Amino acid sequence: MADRYLSVATPVLHEIEIKRSRFLCALAPVADEAAARAVIAARRKAEPAARHHCHAFVLGADGRTQRSSDDGEPAGTAGVPMLEVLRRREVTDTVAVVSRHFGGVLLGAGGLIRAYGQAVSDALDVASVVEYRRLRLFDVEVDYTRSGRLENDLRASSYVLHDTRFEASAHFEVGLAPGEEAAFAAWLADLTGGTAEAVELGEEWVRS
Repeated sequence: MADRYLSVATPVLHEIEIKRSRFLCALAPVADEAAARAVIAARRKAEPAARHHCHAFVLGADGRTQRSSDDGEPAGTAGVPMLEVLRRREVTDTVAVVSRHFGGVLLGAGGLIRAYGQAVSDALDVASVVEYRRLRLFDVEVDYTRSGRLENDLRASSYVLHDTRFEASAHFEVGLAPGEEAAFAAWLADLTGGTAEAVELGEEWVRS
């Protein structure tokens, strides 16, 4: 099972022009197929004058779910090259929709394959791509007198500070990679004089 994956952080819209045809590529993070289909439908509504709305999406940490559509372009000239770019760039939980406004010049099969692939590749170049890691989360509780230094040291460390909350005492949700538990326990005990308590919360995908 994968222990990390890449995804776009926020929606992106990027346009390229090839022989007067405009290719508008929308990228968006999605959690499931229903969300991907909703983005595709939204792009159709946003660009009603476009002749084609081709799409591709990859879902799951292991990229298990993959779909694509040429939406009226010659078979294999749009959706598949778009999907290949997502796979080559190892991006998942992401949908790409390319809306094409025809410019009057036929591109041919090879030209279409290059254009649709380039539209997605260029959009990924300008997108914010983030990494998610499968980590074991621990809730670390300390009193307020030690919380400031602990928070600063956590942020400066290799450990992932996933969340913070302040109640009767300070709580820091910390993500650890497999095998880091013993070193973290020793680091925490040394830093807090053995006063901090760490309770395991389970595994979760955490943006790193």
